[in-house]
Amino acid sequence: MGVKAKKRDLELNHGEVEEETGRNALPKTHGQAKEHIEQLQRLQEKDPEFFEFLKEHDKELLEFNDEDVDVDADDDVRDEELDENYNNEHEASEKEEKLSTRVITTEMVDSWCHSIEENGKLAALRSLMKAFRTACHYGDDNGDDTSTKFSTMSSNVFNKIMLVVLSKMDGILRKSLKLPSSGGKKETIQDLITKKQWKSFNHIVKSYLGNALHILNQMTDTEMISFTLRRLKYSSVFLVAFPSFQRKYIKVALHFWGTGGGALPVTSFLFLRDLCIRLGSDCLDECYKGMYKAYVLNCQFVNAAKLQHIQFLGNCVIELFRVDLSTAYQHAFVFIRQLAMILREALNTRTKEAFRKVYEWKYINCLELWTGAVCAHGSEVDFKPLAYPLTQIISGVARLVPTARYFPLRLRCIKMLNRVAASIGNFIPVSMLLLDMLEMKELNRPPTGGVGKAVDLRTILKVSKPTLKTRAFQEACVFSVIEELADHLSQWSYSISFFELSFIPVVRLRSFCKSTKIQRFEKEIRQLIRQVEANSEFTNERRKSISFLPNDPAVSSFLEDEKKSGASPLSQYVSILRQRAQQRTHSLMETSVLVGEHSSVFGESMLDSEDEDIEGREGTSVFSSAWLPGSDSKARQPEEKKSKKKKRKKEQQDKAAPRDEDIVEDLVLSSDEDDGLLSDTSAESDGNENVKPVRKQTQKPKVPSRGSKKNTHSPANKAKKRKTSR
Repeated sequence: MGVKAKKRDLELNHGEVEEETGRNALPKTHGQAKEHIEQLQRLQEKDPEFFEFLKEHDKELLEFNDEDVDVDADDDVRDEELDENYNNEHEASEKEEKLSTRVITTEMVDSWCHSIEENGKLAALRSLMKAFRTACHYGDDNGDDTSTKFSTMSSNVFNKIMLVVLSKMDGILRKSLKLPSSGGKKETIQDLITKKQWKSFNHIVKSYLGNALHILNQMTDTEMISFTLRRLKYSSVFLVAFPSFQRKYIKVALHFWGTGGGALPVTSFLFLRDLCIRLGSDCLDECYKGMYKAYVLNCQFVNAAKLQHIQFLGNCVIELFRVDLSTAYQHAFVFIRQLAMILREALNTRTKEAFRKVYEWKYINCLELWTGAVCAHGSEVDFKPLAYPLTQIISGVARLVPTARYFPLRLRCIKMLNRVAASIGNFIPVSMLLLDMLEMKELNRPPTGGVGKAVDLRTILKVSKPTLKTRAFQEACVFSVIEELADHLSQWSYSISFFELSFIPVVRLRSFCKSTKIQRFEKEIRQLIRQVEANSEFTNERRKSISFLPNDPAVSSFLEDEKKSGASPLSQYVSILRQRAQQRTHSLMETSVLVGEHSSVFGESMLDSEDEDIEGREGTSVFSSAWLPGSDSKARQPEEKKSKKKKRKKEQQDKAAPRDEDIVEDLVLSSDEDDGLLSDTSAESDGNENVKPVRKQTQKPKVPSRGSKKNTHSPANKAKKRKTSR
């Protein structure tokens, strides 16, 4: 056993020497070979028995000399040279293959789709996702990245890849993972993650969602973004497995919802709403906070054109609260408390800066938002407790600065209070706020500032002092007071205590009729008094026939049938006033906003229309080849048009600009040249702007000609006469 062990050790040492000669054949020398021979000689002297054993059984192991070393070294050198040549040729061929495979064609996309649909091949799906990644990152500053399998494609291939992946990938993933064809909850994905099947498709789902998110951040065309979000909405449930993607998608959708144009805000909201329904508490808090913050950023300034868009954003927030009212109540309580703290600071400090924080559009629009939320969900147990603190805040804002310049703001607060009272069915004392306005001198005396321009109370919070004295402002305020007071009283026109409730308002209205000197206001107020008195007679006649006490629960059934039919005189009068208010509002509206005009109410019809538009009806027109980097994009066309218009405008201004004072004389008369100039400018989109400087020049006084009589009295002519007289 000892001899065999020694033989094994000697073979191992000899093998190590051969390996060294194979790896480092060039450095080996004759001296190193001689050393090995000397080791064998020492072995013969130390252990002659083992050496004799090797001679008998393994002579090859002892036959070792310098020539063998040289021959083996030369052979190894030749083998390495051949290997290097082979490796160089192999690398060159691989590069050529990579260059050839990095070009994507429509045939390749069709073959992948066929393999996926017919055979369900995972390799084809991976190739399609690599092509989708290339399309999403097309034009990025990656340089020649050899890690990507594909890098070049035509515009047609780009369109095809985007449409195929966005339209079919959700169905492919659901079919492969054995999920329902649509819908799903977060529990379904959580169970799927624990299965072995998820490991095969985990990276595919992640690649699909990640690359789609990347291209959403790169696109600027609203139609392309809308189409992409509409398709990703059906795969939103997969975001349960990727929390980082979930936060990024919410951030992107909130950005598009707050700043997008066209149909993009609607599509973004539907994406967020579906995400909240599928994922539940995982994203509700982030969506509620993000939407409220985006709403506040968009409502800092209000005009007639932006008013409907702000209303649309508010309706979106209110609709999203419906997903989980208990969670929405917690956020609403915090935000309403913030408004109350701002109002408390203004009441305590009484400074201009504190008042300014309350009397600004951001604060008032937040009150409008929570008023709409309480009105929409006030019947629910979760939201009804918010009505009382909100009412206290609105009443405090209305009374904070009781001056006539803030009548528009007060009327807006009174409208909010009427809406809250109608939704929760509780009495809110609004009449005193309105009757105090009628007793102020600005509405009780004839105007001293003339007729003035029409005042749109929806778009202003404060009026200037000159506007305060105009007839238009007085009429707008008085008519609004009458409408809101009638609306307030009509809410209780079927109450058994209507006579007692309306007694004080009627007394103060009669005193206004006696004190006012404006007949048209007196006429309108007397008409309101007659309707209130008629309604009092209407309720008193029914009250005579009842037998229950005021604290009896049967009081709630008093005039219940008449209330459903709207038979009271005051209700009919209020409907007439509302029609008149709508006509006055339409006459003031000069512009309209498409976003939110017809989409502020979310119902089944909207969701159905979204589903009908799925199968790429807009897709082919949305993903245009012009979006690809390096091609003439649609976004550049309007810029080129604008640059051309600017050049034409400059040329026309240069032509029309008076180089000498005598040129103004040519612009005074409407000659043929002026007609040609006006026709040229009217052909362009900015024609009105180009005509204005011409009109201004025509209004300049005509330069008198040299032969006119007025020139005879000029200072130069007088000087000539003096010289001749001398």
